[in-house]
Amino acid sequence: MRQATCQRYGVIPANHTAGEEIALRGRDVVRRLGAQLRMSLAPRHCAICRGHLPGATESLCPGCREDLPWMDGACPRCANARPDGSLCAACATQLPPQDYAIAAFHFTGAVRRSILQLKYHAAFAQAQWLGAGLAQAARERHAALPDWIVPIPLHARRLRGRGYNQALELARVVGKELGIPVVHAVLRRHRATVDQIGQSRNARRRNLRGAFHAAPVIAGRHIALLDDVMTTGSTFGEAARCCRTAGAASVAAWAVARA
Repeated sequence: MRQATCQRYGVIPANHTAGEEIALRGRDVVRRLGAQLRMSLAPRHCAICRGHLPGATESLCPGCREDLPWMDGACPRCANARPDGSLCAACATQLPPQDYAIAAFHFTGAVRRSILQLKYHAAFAQAQWLGAGLAQAARERHAALPDWIVPIPLHARRLRGRGYNQALELARVVGKELGIPVVHAVLRRHRATVDQIGQSRNARRRNLRGAFHAAPVIAGRHIALLDDVMTTGSTFGEAARCCRTAGAASVAAWAVARA
């Protein structure tokens, strides 16, 4: 059942034509193979400071790893920074649709720069250590892991323009680290939305209302939605609401960083 489901829902979002599926799959493969080839041929350098790495498996040097802005305490429902790990005032007033939220880092410094490089400049090497950091946070902060990791989807128009979904690139790393299937076409963004940079929380919510559609196969599954950054939580909230409506047993929000 799991294999059949992944074959049906784990490749390309359902609102693409056959030609778009072939083109996007080809572009994705070429980009990732090119990135892997560059990484294998180039000397090993730290992904942040570009200093030499003595080990063959590390992405960061010890100094950069030590300086990472880890999220040490956060609200358990929205991942907003809370030194004591207690429920924040906003969540105490109205609980968000997701059951819990995890963010590995604060969205600042090297984490911010690396996420933007991945998001806008196809710097896939950054996904390795960012994804590994999120996997580590998930292991340490929540005992029960989900059945599936579901990356937050891009609308087909934006996916065509960018050529890849950074959330999917991160999800692949997290899924491999944790041994959890990444099933990315069970949730699709069937309505295009305007860029949300600079928008207020209420404006983001209005912009995202009805933007997602979840496949019925999600019913009864424990899932973790995954994205690069959580800002106001509006995207996660709308996607979680959609998954709940489709019958998901539980929905978590996993972000690499919290703004």
